[in-house]
Amino acid sequence: MQAVQFAEHGDRDVIEYGEFPDPEPGRGEVVVDVKAAALNHLDVWTRRGLPGLDLEMPHVPGSDMAGVVDELGEGVTRFEEGDRVALVAGVADGDDEFSRHGDPTLAPDFRIIGEHVRGVHSEYAAVPAENLVPVPEGVRWETAGSASLVFQTAWRMLVDRADVDPGEKVLVHGASGGVGHAAVQIADYAGAEVFATASTDEKLEYAEECGADHLINYEEEEFAGRIREITDKRGVDVVVDHIGEATYEDSLKSLRKGGRLVTCGATTGGNPGAGLNRIFWNQLQVIGSTMATPGQADDALERVWDGTFEPRIREVLPMSETARAHEMIENREGFGKVVVIPDSEL
Repeated sequence: MQAVQFAEHGDRDVIEYGEFPDPEPGRGEVVVDVKAAALNHLDVWTRRGLPGLDLEMPHVPGSDMAGVVDELGEGVTRFEEGDRVALVAGVADGDDEFSRHGDPTLAPDFRIIGEHVRGVHSEYAAVPAENLVPVPEGVRWETAGSASLVFQTAWRMLVDRADVDPGEKVLVHGASGGVGHAAVQIADYAGAEVFATASTDEKLEYAEECGADHLINYEEEEFAGRIREITDKRGVDVVVDHIGEATYEDSLKSLRKGGRLVTCGATTGGNPGAGLNRIFWNQLQVIGSTMATPGQADDALERVWDGTFEPRIREVLPMSETARAHEMIENREGFGKVVVIPDSEL
């Protein structure tokens, strides 16, 4: 088969699209004929290399895909050949206290397909059957292959970890990106008043279409000051911040007393100043969040399948142009998700 792969960490030039051994399903696994897949910023970090990340090379990246069940491994009963499925990428072995109580994201061995183990940006992919969800007829492959990671992540952040209530004020950073545009839609769905930041007016127009009530171009104005102005110095109840060092300090400034900052990433750096004086004096909560439980992923994806939420697609490319897809994410080009499709499907 043909697969996106890299044999060493580095810049975009390490990415290749070429021959890779055909996958065989192990016990409890399913081989999926991939119809569409999508990139996340996680793919960029995995390709560059992360501290403590020790991958078997060559590595196939990719944490989002959808396709058709092609082959069943021993013991698989949930699916049949020909079923339409999408990937939920979080993996845990299940033999721990957290998994037994329903939250495998807290398991000591929790890992992500595409980051810690072989991913799915290939013509075929073998994955555990428990990491697949059914995709209804009528849902486009580009939608099914691009929704899972960002919508489950944003759902857990806002609904579970930050516990957003109707009428609360929620600031979403990077509203043009994958998690950002999902968070805008989910915050709006939860009945929040949504504040969105992005780098261009065009991106902010898309954020408004997704449900944002207030638009802040952070290239033209300082967002913390603008938040204080709009809210009459009160601040917002919740900040969704996956940007990190570049926004963290002003995100704390944007919160009301007793507010919550919830984070699932740090694309500009993971070691900002702690801001402890502001945290204790204003009684703030800084909340971490990673991926989602299977039930939370189901809740989010059900609302994608029925059209309540919509993953916006900025570009659809053949897998042979995955390096270009990485470039688009790194350079923050466009709004929404970048989808890649096996060249054999085009």
